[in-house]
Amino acid sequence: MAIKNDATVLAFEKKLVSSDGYLYGTTWKTDNKWQKSSPLKLIEKSVRGTISNRLKPVVQNDPLKLNAEVEKPNLQKVDACALNEDQDTLHLSFTLKVLGGVEKPSASNGPMFNASYPKIAQAYIEQEGFKELAKRYAINIANGRYLWRNRVGAEKIEVVVNTGDDQPLIFDAKQYSLRDFNIDSPALVTLANKIADALSGKLPYLLITVDAYALVGKAQEVYPSEELVLDKGKGDKSKILYQVNEVAAMHSQKIGNALRTIDTWYPDYEEAQIGPIAIEPYGAVTNLGKAYRTPKDKADFYTLFDRFALGESLADKAQEHYVMAVLVRGGVFGQSGKD
Repeated sequence: MAIKNDATVLAFEKKLVSSDGYLYGTTWKTDNKWQKSSPLKLIEKSVRGTISNRLKPVVQNDPLKLNAEVEKPNLQKVDACALNEDQDTLHLSFTLKVLGGVEKPSASNGPMFNASYPKIAQAYIEQEGFKELAKRYAINIANGRYLWRNRVGAEKIEVVVNTGDDQPLIFDAKQYSLRDFNIDSPALVTLANKIADALSGKLPYLLITVDAYALVGKAQEVYPSEELVLDKGKGDKSKILYQVNEVAAMHSQKIGNALRTIDTWYPDYEEAQIGPIAIEPYGAVTNLGKAYRTPKDKADFYTLFDRFALGESLADKAQEHYVMAVLVRGGVFGQSGKD
């Protein structure tokens, strides 16, 4: 019979800590040098749209009601963001701090767990050194996944990464797939090794500066994060974009989600044909309304973690990588003390 995890209070601090991403406009580099970027500001627009949502059958089947409905103006006030008329390149800049100490929970009250887990985590660090996870994080930095919608349709994308060394690492993002982690390059190996050393505790911490440049076209619209407004008053804007000190920006959570989109180990990965998903305890993909790791399949984080943390062997290394990736993500993983 398996030993039960006795930690009812359990939390891990996240080890990949991203800043917000700031959006700037510039022109594509000339003579191999980037021009100075200028901060992008949000623009408020008032537009008159049409009614285009799916209507109720009673309205669809009545021409008079249908005409009355579609003739109504759909008045909207929205935020937008675009490059200036003399700019053709979006510049997204953020920093990423990588920390070690995943073998030490920030809070834990389980005597059995506290005796077992640090040894198991340390054994993983000694055997694996976070090399597989670090490589995947590095590829997601190199491929510009955190640009999200801004990546689509970009003619060129260059990513400049500064890890504190004399020379920055430069990546042609188009050469790194969003779906395949079986790729290597000298710059990628250098970046992955730095991240692995920080996660393993060989470096006290690592601060990475990322500057991504996407050639999207002069005066083209770009896409900061959209704010989730739960209580919209009548007449308020229907789309509110994120800004920091009047500079258009990307949420740190959105950047973090992109960086941890490395899970190719979930059940039905081949059949799903959606590529990697973000590291989440239940493999949740909200825009698809589906969880790809469920307790029924015994592939969710809690099922695997309770076994792994108390010394049981998991089916393969992929499951160990997944468990440790969730701990790098951080979170509160306690449970009720009641049966």
